[in-house]
Amino acid sequence: MSIMLKYLAILAVLLAVAQAPVPVSGQASNQPGASEKTSSSAVTGSKNPVTAAHSGASSKVTDNPSSRAEFDDSSQEPRQPIVVTVPAPLPAPWTLRERISWGAGLVLVVLGYIGVILALRTLKIIERQTKYGEDSAQAALESAHAALLNAQAFADSERPWLLISVEPFLTMENCFKVVATNRGRTPARIIAISDRIKIALDETHLPQSPEYENEESIAPPAPIILLPGESVAVRRVSPDEVKRVCTTDEGLRRVELWEDRVFVYGKVVYRDLIALVDRQVHETDWCCWFIFGDAQTNLVIAGPPDYNRHT
Repeated sequence: MSIMLKYLAILAVLLAVAQAPVPVSGQASNQPGASEKTSSSAVTGSKNPVTAAHSGASSKVTDNPSSRAEFDDSSQEPRQPIVVTVPAPLPAPWTLRERISWGAGLVLVVLGYIGVILALRTLKIIERQTKYGEDSAQAALESAHAALLNAQAFADSERPWLLISVEPFLTMENCFKVVATNRGRTPARIIAISDRIKIALDETHLPQSPEYENEESIAPPAPIILLPGESVAVRRVSPDEVKRVCTTDEGLRRVELWEDRVFVYGKVVYRDLIALVDRQVHETDWCCWFIFGDAQTNLVIAGPPDYNRHT
């Protein structure tokens, strides 16, 4: 604001100087001796009618050769030319209307300059406020995203997690079961179970993604709700089932010699009972290798990563 007041003071001084009368220089009347020179030049340069007539008569009288010879004497000095200096015209004084018009134009220029300065300051203030608003919005967005991640992490820590393990049957020899256990903190309800047994050379010869006999998962006959820490058997594997899959004695012999392997894989689809509707359904995939032979019979977790995943 002080810079603006300084500019206004400078413009006021310029306006006062412009309103003052301007002295006229270079006139012959202001120089000493100029009037005498001018008057003498005018008297000398002007011709009186009487003198002109007399000079005309004398010229006629002295037209003879003797008088011309006396006039044209070489000893007489020639006359110098007379130069008349015309004074410069005085500038016309400003009228009241011209002064008012000039002053009004100067005031408009000053007001326009002030308006431009104020507009620039306003634009700078708006730019700073806009930058502050953008920074605040970005910070709020980052805070909201961090809060969402924290809430999601908390929800994931509180949700049910069904993990697969293998246990032997205590009442049946060489028979095993696949058990799903709720390792989460909230109840889970099993809504579908799928599985399949397949003979392959090794796990690299399994399909890239699990393939089941039925495209749609089979729902259990009764609702299964697992509280935290509870378990349920989702599949049973026995030697009789392996013999039924191996349709020939040669195929059974290759399995017993571990030339071919028997894989049992499946999935368990369950629902979170306290989560939102769009995040309720989860899935646990599992895969096991049934080691079958005279020397050893066992069921162990095996298979590619796509066959053992949790969502």
